[in-house]
Amino acid sequence: MSNVKIALIGAGYIADFHARGLQSLPNVEIVAVVAIELQEAKDFATKYNIKETYTDIAPVINNETIDAVVIGTPNQFHAPYAIEFLKSGKDVFLEKPMGISAEEGRQINEAAKKYNQLVMVGHMWRFDVDTNYLKDYVESGKLGKVFKTKGYGVHENWGPAGWFTIKKLAGGGALADMGVHAIDTIRYIIGDPKPTKVYARISTHFGDYDVDDTGIIVITWDNGVESIIESGWWHPHMDGPEASSGVWGTKGYASLFPTYLKMTTGEDSFEKIVPELPKREDHCDQVIYTKQMKHFVDCIKTRQLPSPGLIEGQIVLDIVDAAYKSSETGEVVNF
Repeated sequence: MSNVKIALIGAGYIADFHARGLQSLPNVEIVAVVAIELQEAKDFATKYNIKETYTDIAPVINNETIDAVVIGTPNQFHAPYAIEFLKSGKDVFLEKPMGISAEEGRQINEAAKKYNQLVMVGHMWRFDVDTNYLKDYVESGKLGKVFKTKGYGVHENWGPAGWFTIKKLAGGGALADMGVHAIDTIRYIIGDPKPTKVYARISTHFGDYDVDDTGIIVITWDNGVESIIESGWWHPHMDGPEASSGVWGTKGYASLFPTYLKMTTGEDSFEKIVPELPKREDHCDQVIYTKQMKHFVDCIKTRQLPSPGLIEGQIVLDIVDAAYKSSETGEVVNF
């Protein structure tokens, strides 16, 4: 394959991260951008020297020279757009969450298999240096048997507006926006187990919208670990930034953001270890998105299945659906 030709579907905030990442890679060309407003597409195209601008996905679908698309639209359009692009023989990168329901995830999976195309999902914390340091440490067994975790997807004294707060466009609120980061990050760290039970209390306290801004979710995994996930917008306090996680093992504790280890050395004594890791320019650093785009492009070239892909994206959707159901019924949802 010569240059990999990619179109960006959506020209919002996240598209800048994708564009910068793609343009840093050799033999990759962003050939088109699609946005709701033509001027928005043109402004974005000018910024990144992209030739073609559209307000509709049809020209991209019909362009057989385009290898793949990166979809960063409101969640409502993830599944229908992805399926159309898969039908037209294009690989698809989908921003998280993969769809607005578990059923949409299954529809994307069916289309990917039917048309023999690749799907990657934007759970980008899997490409973070700190996250992988913690994952490797847990896998080494030095933390002992992991039995409990906590993870956070909370905005402190802030929350999004626009389509994020409209259920038919987003599928959910803070859980679908922020909680999915916490869910996938901790699942990755503890070895990608499958959920067996979900219990949740989800509510709205800060806005006049039809989505949630507060959530507490408890997940039981098939490896015996119990995970507490907190999601939220506008909260007056957060215990850690996006994807911040704590992992409790029988020999110690591991923290992600801030990243350190607290190893038991005896009764009432412990050793704190702060690893030397690359300095972060920002919490959600561009380098994470660049690594993510590199993996996607590598998969396009080699035809290997991306990770995170359909399986990882689907499990997060299954958990989110179960959490909303549990909150409505007051009951545990079993898998």
